[in-house]
Amino acid sequence: MTEKARQPIPAPMRIAALLLAAGRGRRFDASPSASGSSKQFRMLRGKPVIRRAALALMPHVDVLLPVGDDPLLAESLAGLDILPAVAGGAERHDSVRAGLEALALLPEPPDLVLVHDGARPCVPAQVVQNVIDALKQHEGVIPAVAVIDTIKSARDGVITGTVPRDGLWRAQTPQGFRFQTLLELHRTHRDARTDDAALLEQAGHPVAIVAGSEDNIKLTVAEDLMRLEGVIDRNLLPRVGLGYDVHAFEEGRKLILCGIEIPHTKGLAGHSDADVGIHTLCDAIYGALAEGDIGRHFPPTDNEWKDMDSARFLVHAGERIRARGAMLVNADITLICERPKIGPHAETMRQRLADLLQVKVSRISVKATTSERLGFTGREEGIAATATVSIMVPEDEEA
Repeated sequence: MTEKARQPIPAPMRIAALLLAAGRGRRFDASPSASGSSKQFRMLRGKPVIRRAALALMPHVDVLLPVGDDPLLAESLAGLDILPAVAGGAERHDSVRAGLEALALLPEPPDLVLVHDGARPCVPAQVVQNVIDALKQHEGVIPAVAVIDTIKSARDGVITGTVPRDGLWRAQTPQGFRFQTLLELHRTHRDARTDDAALLEQAGHPVAIVAGSEDNIKLTVAEDLMRLEGVIDRNLLPRVGLGYDVHAFEEGRKLILCGIEIPHTKGLAGHSDADVGIHTLCDAIYGALAEGDIGRHFPPTDNEWKDMDSARFLVHAGERIRARGAMLVNADITLICERPKIGPHAETMRQRLADLLQVKVSRISVKATTSERLGFTGREEGIAATATVSIMVPEDEEA
């Protein structure tokens, strides 16, 4: 190790991160199930992949600079306290250089810089901190995991040998560097490198390895989306919501319950179509997400919602679940009335609610009861409904 590498960097350290988003992802595009936008802008449990990557880095750095010029970049990172993006280059090392030069122009250039792939959305906080801590003693640091599988070399589909795996590591990002060291090397070495650590290695600077994580998956092929969803789902916490609603009967209106029309002599009174089943289900969902009630999202004083099909409200509630990166576990709706009889329509109601929420019908329950001729429902003056939902919400969701 060189003398320079042993010099601890003085505190406090100003830390920047480059978030690389200029690549297209040729292997991802070639995947049989891939389609549409670049991989870093794909939605992952309600958020773009690159937004999740940015949120993972932000608690650890003073400034974050995205590198890329895709129109989706600004949209994906909207609202985050980060620097405006700079355009990337044709190759990865061109993009890193562009980002470094932009950081060098800041009134306060950083002491340390992290370089992270925008397609690694689930980097654990401990991995980022491992890199930063090691930079106090080293000029370059990468997170990595040891190769544990037997490695074979092959040609034309036939094994040609076994590669010793001792000392082999799988490199990850964010890779961390002393800012001035990496900037100078990029200015003097413009040939391609697979990663920035290779620049330091070639120049004779030791690069340290710290513990990476198997969860730090790089989205490379479309099938990786399922693996990343599994990582996120392990960090979901249960939320329960309760809904209750009442609507009086009214002459001359259709009776709409849980999204379908039911033959009856009267309908229900209300500003919208008065679907008491959907209204209570929406309230339960908004409650589980701590987002108020249906009146907050669709005020009854707003004529835009007059006579509105309540299916629109439930679609919005489902969109809010997905936008939070959450998952509906189940919903249980109870309709309380003497008439009409709900049983003959319950299965159709279940399917309609499941379609609107984009979930399997097995997650939806619709049932009914009477109030034994007691109260306003017993006098057939209206219908009441209750709903309980269970939703799994990310523990570290964005505020």
